[in-house]
Amino acid sequence: MNGVLGDHLEASGNPLAIPMRLRRGGRALRLTPKALAASVPDATGDLLILVHGLCMNDRQWCYQGHDHGAALARELGMTPLYLHYNSGRQVSRNGADFAELLERAVAAWPVPVERVVLLGHSMGGLVARSACHHAETRGHAWRRAVSDVVFVGTPHHGAPLERAGDRFERLLAISPYSAPFALIGRIRSAGIQDLRYGRVHDSRAPRAGSDASTPLALPAGVRCHAIAASTQRAGDADRAAARPRGDGLVPVASALGEHPDRRLDLRIPASRKWIEHGSGHLQLLGSAAVYRRIRASLARHDRARRDRRGT
Repeated sequence: MNGVLGDHLEASGNPLAIPMRLRRGGRALRLTPKALAASVPDATGDLLILVHGLCMNDRQWCYQGHDHGAALARELGMTPLYLHYNSGRQVSRNGADFAELLERAVAAWPVPVERVVLLGHSMGGLVARSACHHAETRGHAWRRAVSDVVFVGTPHHGAPLERAGDRFERLLAISPYSAPFALIGRIRSAGIQDLRYGRVHDSRAPRAGSDASTPLALPAGVRCHAIAASTQRAGDADRAAARPRGDGLVPVASALGEHPDRRLDLRIPASRKWIEHGSGHLQLLGSAAVYRRIRASLARHDRARRDRRGT
């Protein structure tokens, strides 16, 4: 409900609107030093913040018995925190509030924060990018601790299904017989509409026109990793195609941040891009291969950091 109508729920003061919280085990954390010390007794200086996608929640990071955050805690000693938010709100508004929330969390954290890693699935990656942008403009301390951002199935350049829905809505409105159904088609939140072009900041494109928003670069000085999925198995048909099919929701090029217009291409190094073949959008959450990729990327840079410190 929040994913589809969340902006309306918030604007109307509806108590069903989800407030933004950092959670562990499905419970909201109180962001005071005393409360965090009690609720996170195993806190480390390496924070992993997981950001869910549209119409989802923080508990859905556990997919078919696997949770990327819990596994990284066991193997790399990171402390996972899970963002829970109203995904129907505008991405940039969620990003701004997320930035403020992280600033409070880091200031109250029981031990000194040495490293922050953001892991975003689908829309969560856009919210993470937006939060970094807002933190930079506001001089937040947590932004300087960000070492890596991992995008998993994130529609950096939009999701075709939302664009198709917009075209279908306009076609319905042409006929007086089908026009009433267009009203149903318009029930798409600001968050869903932001997926049309992968918007991460406040600039808005005309509803029926092309994208007029200003491109936003990835956060400077941060290692960004992009993981895409394709329902097509490696070596299957269409091998001559320039790019395999997407994951059912997000095209491969969009998830990897690739674009023919150099202004829009995110220029993520090839060594930090990877495609999971034979997988769908949600399956990225439980994939062992995806987890191995994330773990290897974060462990490699963690070892390099420790080597520089002589530990």
